Amino acid sequence: MAHYLNDISRTFSEYLLIPGLTTKECTQENISLRTPLVKFKKGETSSINLNVPFVSAIMQSVSDHKMAIALARNGGLSFIFGSQDIETQAEMVYKAKSYKAGFVVSNANLTPEHTLRDVIALKEQSGHGTIGITSDGTSEGKLLGIVTGRDFRVTRDDPDMKVKEFMTPFSKLVTGEFGISITEANDIIWDHKLNCLPIIDKDQFLKYLVFRKDYENHKANPNELSDDNMKLLVGAGINTRDYKERVPRLLEAGVDVMCIDSSDGFSEYQKETLEYIKLTYGENVKIGAGNVVDRDGFMYLAEAGADFVKVGVGGGSICITREQKGIGRGQATALIEVAAARDEYFRKTGVYIPICSDGGIVQDYHMVLALAMGADFIMMGRYFARFDESPTRKLMVNGNYMKEYWGEGSNRARNWQRYDMGGSEALKFEEGVDSFVPYAGKLKDNLNITLGKIKSTMGSCGVLSLDDLKQNAKITLVSSTSIVEGGAHDVVVKDSRNTNT
Repeated sequence: MAHYLNDISRTFSEYLLIPGLTTKECTQENISLRTPLVKFKKGETSSINLNVPFVSAIMQSVSDHKMAIALARNGGLSFIFGSQDIETQAEMVYKAKSYKAGFVVSNANLTPEHTLRDVIALKEQSGHGTIGITSDGTSEGKLLGIVTGRDFRVTRDDPDMKVKEFMTPFSKLVTGEFGISITEANDIIWDHKLNCLPIIDKDQFLKYLVFRKDYENHKANPNELSDDNMKLLVGAGINTRDYKERVPRLLEAGVDVMCIDSSDGFSEYQKETLEYIKLTYGENVKIGAGNVVDRDGFMYLAEAGADFVKVGVGGGSICITREQKGIGRGQATALIEVAAARDEYFRKTGVYIPICSDGGIVQDYHMVLALAMGADFIMMGRYFARFDESPTRKLMVNGNYMKEYWGEGSNRARNWQRYDMGGSEALKFEEGVDSFVPYAGKLKDNLNITLGKIKSTMGSCGVLSLDDLKQNAKITLVSSTSIVEGGAHDVVVKDSRNTNT
């Protein structure tokens, strides 16, 4: 006989938060949204922490290198989609990691014997305006000079002119010594009114470049998520089929964390993948797993070595897994049970494994509910698909600007690996739809509004951190009539309002 669960499968819309004491300390600037991304032991801290509790979904229509850059600059992290060939995904990771931040390896280099024609061609190919001139034309050769747009005029100078004739020579450069901090490098830049500071070792070999614009960009994005070298943090999705080939290329490209992308994480395929990666590359390589909806699924992946666990089956706006297979669980109910399992595992082992709520977010307040119910961070697809930085086209549909948005389980994505259970490579039936979402503009502008709402709600709950929210939030079930009461009612609204995320 089948096992019947007596609890009702509930969604976020069936709950509300009860206000707590709002103290004078509960101001936006005092509220922290910092949260752990990967597991850690009791008394220690996570090796990767998000500055805002958001990651973008592992989807073709959401997370490429442009989204990875934009989200990391604003405190979150993207998992670049894995339903593409290995080299293309690795190149996206590399582009995001090399975008900016602090000590930058010089990717555009020539020798003094090259010509202005070579400089122009390299600038067009690489997009870089600063070219390092080294003894051997490599990024680590002996630094002999620098070329920028101020050193030549395309309309007047001979294209066959040698670089050594117009470069700024080493004797006129201000440089930094290899080993100095990013703060010291920025001080030199400001003291000498520079745009670029080459970092060299004691033998004059080029190590890095530090740019003024990176400092200014960082100041404009105080939540920026970066590593010790000020490189943006970037994630990537993998599957349980080609991980032996994909993972080493992603690591070579500089990926900081990976996640197995699957509609069903409670599987031996994920266990084998986790165990292989941990055995081959060690605990320093971070990888999440999922998705699961109950205690058994969480415990299985925790024991297999997952660094975080994703929660949610069938709750995404483009997901039709529940409709097609009758598999899934209301996101709120799933999250509550998995959070309890996470806490149980922590008490028993002293290892805290963060959980990610994936799916079910319709309103901004649902995000706060997910965090209050135990999620350490939230993965979203539709929310991020609406922005300029997502990889899809912006189209005019019925008089309104829209962005394309399709599920990884749709025939358009053809991501059969995500739904693989052995067998053939054919996507036998769809578990996702192809759709549009209303265009919303730039990520930063929308994200700031969302974060403001979350902090305001936390202030009304009387909490200053996400840990505080998890421990002290008061949550109540609501009736269907209570939901109606919570919106505008018994009036004629003058202007339409968009309250959805």
